[in-house]
Amino acid sequence: MDKNITYVLIHSPLVGPLTWQLVCDEMEQRGIEAITPTLTDHPISTQSYWQQHAESVAGSLAQIPQDRGIVLVAHSGAGPLLPIIRQSIVHSIKAYIFVDAGIPRHNSNRLDLMRLQDDQWAQQFHQTLLQGGQFPTWNEDDLRELISDGDLRQKMVAEINPRVLTFFTELIPVFAGWPDAPCAYIKFSASYDWDFEQAQQADWLVHKMKAGHFHMLVDPSSVTDMIVDTIHELERRKTN
Repeated sequence: MDKNITYVLIHSPLVGPLTWQLVCDEMEQRGIEAITPTLTDHPISTQSYWQQHAESVAGSLAQIPQDRGIVLVAHSGAGPLLPIIRQSIVHSIKAYIFVDAGIPRHNSNRLDLMRLQDDQWAQQFHQTLLQGGQFPTWNEDDLRELISDGDLRQKMVAEINPRVLTFFTELIPVFAGWPDAPCAYIKFSASYDWDFEQAQQADWLVHKMKAGHFHMLVDPSSVTDMIVDTIHELERRKTN
């Protein structure tokens, strides 16, 4: 199956494509086609953030043959974008994989989803944003426990994209009938316990690793194994 699909590894809009770069490199070394689109947006655009991000992914697929199957793999804040990304591309979607990522809910904003995960934290976070705060504002020390490699930490911090209130309060649509392809959930951290439980209740294929939120930068080989094995398992489910 891997010879007929392209893995599209989508980073959170709060960070950058480095998130998935080591996994992408690992896949390419194994002869698996993968790309890591960069989600871009411009402050003077009249489009919503989610529209701009979906178009970023669609543009990255322009050179991929339309008869090639696509697996959309989202990390963290990219999860809620998967339905709108799907509507922006013409390729066939073979599967959706959420890796420590938020699960879409129709016409919910990012704050709504955070409240479902941790209501008390989300309320405090909302107040910070109302007072003009931005998120994330991580530095290298903040990420030291999650990313042990100093060079990677430095590069990660360089890609961080702090967001203001309007980013977290825009409604993100989910089209009727989604999901239109098999879904799977891979959980790394306790922050995504709620989403993991939702995936279980929806009878998605689920896996978990006891790891940090950016584990793909710590052990890209194991994360690649889990993603590829998950796709193979989903394929077996279809034939049984």
